[in-house]
Amino acid sequence: MKKSISIWSFRPEWEWDYCFQLAKENGFEGIEIDLTRSGALPLGFCPETVATIAGLAKRHGLALSGLATGLYWEANGASADATVRDEAASILRRQIEAAAALGIDAILVIPGSVGVDFIPGAEVVPYDAALERARELIAAALPLAEASGVTLCLENVWNKFLTSPVEFRDFIDAFGSPHVGAYFDVGNVLATGYPEHWIAILGLRIKRVHFKDFRRSVARVDGFCELLAGDVEWPAVMAAFRAIGYTGWAAAEMVPPMPFYRHGSEVLIANTSRAMDAIFAMGKE
Repeated sequence: MKKSISIWSFRPEWEWDYCFQLAKENGFEGIEIDLTRSGALPLGFCPETVATIAGLAKRHGLALSGLATGLYWEANGASADATVRDEAASILRRQIEAAAALGIDAILVIPGSVGVDFIPGAEVVPYDAALERARELIAAALPLAEASGVTLCLENVWNKFLTSPVEFRDFIDAFGSPHVGAYFDVGNVLATGYPEHWIAILGLRIKRVHFKDFRRSVARVDGFCELLAGDVEWPAVMAAFRAIGYTGWAAAEMVPPMPFYRHGSEVLIANTSRAMDAIFAMGKE
């Protein structure tokens, strides 16, 4: 597997140049960047923005391993409000366009949410309605994704949607396209299941991976913790990845860094890299 790190693992006030530098110095091969409303890669990006980011990656010797966005938390693709759904569709189109411009072949997509406990006042959507609207969102974006050579990687997140690996698999398969896959988050599964089961069922539908760890006894968002400090059975997880033949990108997503390290947050990047090296060595026969 190839070692990457999410831009969300760094302090938000750090410039991307410094984040890229830290990633490279600590042995990461790639970095996953994000599309935001007004950050380094904004929704209204222009060719100059693309050139700047591509130049950063080249200068630091890093691959751009994926493109995420947190914007789906405010624009639910399954919302009952058509205006909100249109906003989600617009975000998805811009993600595809940004990825294509930067030579990134996979993006992280949250196709819709039934409910989100960690967002106060989040809309609750009937499950069957969320399923249909999420299908419509992905189906509408798929022609552009296919033409752009970009895979829509749907992530298993805490949105009370696609909560079974079998349902997740069948949702992906219904599109009949290699440009729809999974962005599998190891730590997100711990609250309700076992990541090694998901890996075996999803197989090579998994196109990207997030590494996180989680303490089940905490059972809320602050249960996420440093790699190797939680309840993920990493040897079983790595054995499952080897069994399906996954050799793609795994990006550490240490979100957010502040509760872990109030000071000296650079150490988190170094420790994460060392933990990933140890994890990669696990599960070998």
